[in-house]
Amino acid sequence: MRRFRRPRSPVHTARRVAAGLLTALALVLALRPPPAPATTTAPPAVAVVVAGRDLAAGTELSPADLAVARLPPEVAPARSVRDAADVAGRVLAGSVRAGEPLTDVRLVGAGLTALLEPGQVAAPVRLADLAVAALVRTGDRVDVLASPPDADRAGTVVGGALVLATGAAGSDDPGAGTDPAAGLLLVAVDGATAARLAAAATSSTLTVTLTPP
Repeated sequence: MRRFRRPRSPVHTARRVAAGLLTALALVLALRPPPAPATTTAPPAVAVVVAGRDLAAGTELSPADLAVARLPPEVAPARSVRDAADVAGRVLAGSVRAGEPLTDVRLVGAGLTALLEPGQVAAPVRLADLAVAALVRTGDRVDVLASPPDADRAGTVVGGALVLATGAAGSDDPGAGTDPAAGLLLVAVDGATAARLAAAATSSTLTVTLTPP
């Protein structure tokens, strides 16, 4: 007489499926690569002195002009000022915006001339158009052009000069007309070029064009 196999109960089937899933999960966990080691703790932020408000070139810094911000070490500029007392009374070589970190090259003094290459000097260039001067920033490279009276074109006096400092004032600045630094640039050139710039300034109108960095 033929025997019929008793059908398996749903509970038994569920147990077998669960056992298979657990086996597969164990295999996945065994083959998974080990977790990455925990990252090291980020270094603490450093205190950096920043401009507390927009400041023009030639400003003699006072505590009211300064603030302190905390920045990650990799973001803080090189040679940034760390103590406001170190720059109180110093004079700005170029205009700065509120919140901009102060560094040695933003101040009149040795930090500014440290950007000069061997054989270079810092030469002043006074631009006739204050609106043009307002477009130039410290660190830009410019071609200085001279236009003699009645000339139909300007000639290049120096090309690709590094701007060390600016005294630019915007054309809407009510004090631009009386500020002796308005329209003045300080550029890095060799001695012979500085002499040509000085000569051109006595008889020509000077302007600049910005060149690629």
